[in-house]
Amino acid sequence: MDFFELNKVLGAVLAGSMLLLCVHLLAGSIFAPFLPAKPGYKIVAKVQPSGAPAAKVETVAPIAARLAEADVSRGKSISKVCMTCHTLAKGAPNKIGPNLWNVVDRPRASEPGFDYSAAMKAKGGKWSFDELDKFLTHPQGYIPGTKMTFGGIDNAQQRGDLIAYLRTLSDHPAPLPEATAATPASSATTGSAQNPPHQHSP
Repeated sequence: MDFFELNKVLGAVLAGSMLLLCVHLLAGSIFAPFLPAKPGYKIVAKVQPSGAPAAKVETVAPIAARLAEADVSRGKSISKVCMTCHTLAKGAPNKIGPNLWNVVDRPRASEPGFDYSAAMKAKGGKWSFDELDKFLTHPQGYIPGTKMTFGGIDNAQQRGDLIAYLRTLSDHPAPLPEATAATPASSATTGSAQNPPHQHSP
């Protein structure tokens, strides 16, 4: 390619570049975005006044008080969810979960022939009224690693009714504890509905 031909090619490239630049500038002037002088809305952070009243804390009666007002017949009805995985009669065999006859005040993880989880064995103690109440509120939360996958019973009085019925499943029912004043409810013990059944119990 001689010098003249090279100049023609370079000139064509330069001309093309100038044309693209002009088109770009023209398009920018035609399609420039319009910015309003005043924004359509303003985000405002909502701050609670320092003098505002604190959220109301619900209270739940201790298990002793709930047992004093418990309805055993309602507890028997609630116990049907337990029967999915447990037997309740004296001498009945274990199922997915251990037999619950005489469970109140029974040492934890002590039902013969049932293979308890390591977490349940390590917990120790016995199934007092208070321990049953805590466990039935949220089994996995109270004893992480338990085989019991039941979601728990949110309603405190329903737990009281159920435990009152479980107490009757014994030749010598444990004496009822003395009732005391109500205490603030935790997130695990408040609520009004019973969770759906899954598996296992104490």
